[in-house]
Amino acid sequence: MKQKRLESRDWRVGENEQSLISDLQSPINGRLLSVSIPAPGVDTAVFLHQALGQERFFWSEANGGLTLAGFGIAADLSAWGQDRFSQIQAQAQALFADAVIPDASQPLAGPRLFGGFSFIDDFTPDNTWSIHYPAQFILPHYQLAQHNGESWLTLNAILPPDEAPESLLPELQAALQTRLTLLQNAATVSPVHLVTPSPLHLHYPMSYDDWAAMINHATQTMRRGPLNKVVLSRVCEIRYAQKVDVDGALAYLNAAYPDCYRFLFEPRPFHAFYGATPELIVGVNGRSLTTMGLAGSIGRGKTPAEDDALAQELINSAKNQHEHALVVQSIRRRLEPLTSKLTIPEQPGILQLGYIQHLYTPIQAVLKQADGVLPILQNLHPTPALGGQPRELAMPFISQAEPVPRGWYGAPVGWLDHHLDGAFGVAIRSAITQDRRVWLYAGAGIVADSDPQAEWDETALKFRPMLNALGMVNG
Repeated sequence: MKQKRLESRDWRVGENEQSLISDLQSPINGRLLSVSIPAPGVDTAVFLHQALGQERFFWSEANGGLTLAGFGIAADLSAWGQDRFSQIQAQAQALFADAVIPDASQPLAGPRLFGGFSFIDDFTPDNTWSIHYPAQFILPHYQLAQHNGESWLTLNAILPPDEAPESLLPELQAALQTRLTLLQNAATVSPVHLVTPSPLHLHYPMSYDDWAAMINHATQTMRRGPLNKVVLSRVCEIRYAQKVDVDGALAYLNAAYPDCYRFLFEPRPFHAFYGATPELIVGVNGRSLTTMGLAGSIGRGKTPAEDDALAQELINSAKNQHEHALVVQSIRRRLEPLTSKLTIPEQPGILQLGYIQHLYTPIQAVLKQADGVLPILQNLHPTPALGGQPRELAMPFISQAEPVPRGWYGAPVGWLDHHLDGAFGVAIRSAITQDRRVWLYAGAGIVADSDPQAEWDETALKFRPMLNALGMVNG
């Protein structure tokens, strides 16, 4: 576990806080102190915008659920290799083991780690993902949590082992109150978003001919052997003359896709991974588990009648029903040994988003043991919705077939609390930004009877949310 020392650039409030920070320079083996206060009247967008130029983090559940935001780095956890899930689990347990959390009984108070994992275990950071680890979780200095009209602000600090938390509580609470006052005074001011200029360069590196060859290779492999499904993706690269307006893109996603899980992971200023994913891979609260099967796609109609007709076409599609069934069967098989109760509808429904419709199966379960979300996440990732089936054949096929490394695309991104519960979305409909450069990813589930042109058109549809968020309406 890497410990980032408290620095004035992470707090940016005033001389009193900076003096306190200087006193709290602490070694790796420090003790976590997490102080929280109610924070009425604080706007999440303002909270993030005030932290522009710092490390920033954001998560917002679909349809008005829990919203979290943070900035600065109090602690930084990272891991490599096949046991990266268990490494992060152990590091998080160590971080929270002796933590002092005075308001732990308040559901919105207390520390939360933001982070995620790469798509494959042996991920090596490349140019696009140069600052990302195979697994990384960050505990911000400041966090905001909101749900059902209630809001709490939290300050996290790592204290030296010999420092008594009680002696520092008044100073930390004063610093927290100062930050809250600044946020409340700014709450009525809308964040100023830069207008993302026209790109200098927009490029789809993979031609249609190369895409068709990749899809045909996959379908031929399936017809000859035991591979049943594989998800294949392509990328879009955009370059600008100015820094990308991530705040503006996130504001667009929040407004246009409130039925998705929106996220931002910015572990270095202006190096951000963000998106609006419709897919929750898993949420765990004690022994309660929520997940979903989401596979099979079609566009939206211009009228309610067209919408209904397209939805019925999706339901009647043997190809899409087969693709969806593979996902649900895999989730069932992986969860059954871990659960005392597993509820899965017999037939999928339709999940309608702003631009696309999916076959959708909501899944609920009661876990036999309450060990937190990460063991379940390790068991489920990747589902056939983003990997394939069987997993052990699909993963190497993807690595060999796709010319561009996925990095964190299609992988779990989300949060952990001090109980090690949390929620993770599948990082699709996403973008990775480095200052003036953006990469977008879009994938499609390939089965034996997939058509390259239809799958190409599906990925074009899936590029739309992020293209629109970046001002590329006709991108």
